Amino acid sequence: MSIVVGASAALALAGTVGAVAWNYSTDEGRPVGSWQEAAGSARTPVSTQQSAAATGGNGSPGSGPAAGGEKPSEERPTATPSSSGPASSGPGAPESASAAGGDGRQKVGELLKIDKLLGYGSPEREVFHYPDASYVKVHFSRMAMLPGDYVTVSDAKGEESYRYDAPKLLDGVTDTDRWAMSITGDTAVVEMHRGGGNLVGSLLGKLGLGVDQVARGYSRKEQAKVPSESLGKPGRTGREESVCGTDTSSDAVCYRSADPVAYTRSKAIARLLINGTELCTGWRVGSKNRMLTNNHCFDNSADAYETEVWFNYQCAKCGGYDVFRPTKVWGDKVLATEHVLDYTLFTVGNFGSVEKFGYLTLDAARPAKNQELYVPQHPAGEPTRIAGRLGEKAGTCAVVDPAFDGYAQNSDVSYFCDTEGGSSGSPVLSRKTNKVVALHHFGGCPNSGVRADLLINKIKSYL
Repeated sequence: MSIVVGASAALALAGTVGAVAWNYSTDEGRPVGSWQEAAGSARTPVSTQQSAAATGGNGSPGSGPAAGGEKPSEERPTATPSSSGPASSGPGAPESASAAGGDGRQKVGELLKIDKLLGYGSPEREVFHYPDASYVKVHFSRMAMLPGDYVTVSDAKGEESYRYDAPKLLDGVTDTDRWAMSITGDTAVVEMHRGGGNLVGSLLGKLGLGVDQVARGYSRKEQAKVPSESLGKPGRTGREESVCGTDTSSDAVCYRSADPVAYTRSKAIARLLINGTELCTGWRVGSKNRMLTNNHCFDNSADAYETEVWFNYQCAKCGGYDVFRPTKVWGDKVLATEHVLDYTLFTVGNFGSVEKFGYLTLDAARPAKNQELYVPQHPAGEPTRIAGRLGEKAGTCAVVDPAFDGYAQNSDVSYFCDTEGGSSGSPVLSRKTNKVVALHHFGGCPNSGVRADLLINKIKSYL
């Protein structure tokens, strides 16, 4: 079965690229990739050293619409892709450990410099293969094609495929700066398809599809070597863990029969692939086209437009490593964001394709001490996991302090639910109400999230 994605979602390559559309298979059926098992890479507590001056975000205190947040899609701003290399293996930087400045996002891949030109006298097909990579994502530096021509980026079997059409007019602009949607697995095939007319003379020398970068997702073995560092509460220093003791989280699919409510709620969360190589978690809030994540993950529409939102990135079997193909859409507009409460509310393109995964609801009641919790999340780049198994003692994953200090006094709820880098932006749900009581953002054991009763007052007009 295939789904044709509408033009409203396809504007990630707008501007010089023109109208774009893509097709892809659904997540139903057999696994399409593998989350590689690494010998001796069992999940263990991971620690980080926090700078006393760490703030974890580049937004300013205050709330309301982000600058440029209400721009129509036709005027998509340009975001500069990250150029940092693989994350360092040592502790010391806030969560991300990226060369870009420790912005609180987990590193899940690396950028590779490429110099390939396709079509119009050059090869019309190029295979980018990186053994055991979790995903491959190509970046176009040039996308100048004849009307009627198009390019596809697909996996080796053509089962996950995205189509990018030629611009409607050749106006002399040949350079672009756009990421294609990632391909799940270790191989991406870029192919030019000729369907238009012919041009003669010097114009031919100006045509072609240029690929200048590839983002290669780390394999499980490589990811195990990258610090999984959680952003910590300001002012804390030393080695602060986010996995508190023995990690008791499990693959979401493990809950399908044992705890079907938690499993169903986990479908509403998404893996956010930001600028090709960095990760946070986000989730649908309310029935409309609304997503929540942390302000320190991104805080503007330009970054949202460069963010892939992966729903249903889950293991096919409990404890296994095969994953189903996620349903991927692009981020769209940032509607509201704030540093102090560390939230970003945004929309996605092609909303209709992700409605089926359901949504979560914020709890307007203030969380209570010892309230049992569970946290669906994407820790350390992994497929969906849930911390807080049904039947565990309340002290394992429950509210420790309902008036914990975050960026502001009494802004947070603290707990010992296991989280890691990449868990930023995850919903913290009450087992009693199955509503979201906090937006996770800090590690440190106790870990903490911004109180949902405070968030709802900030964003209720958008929901």
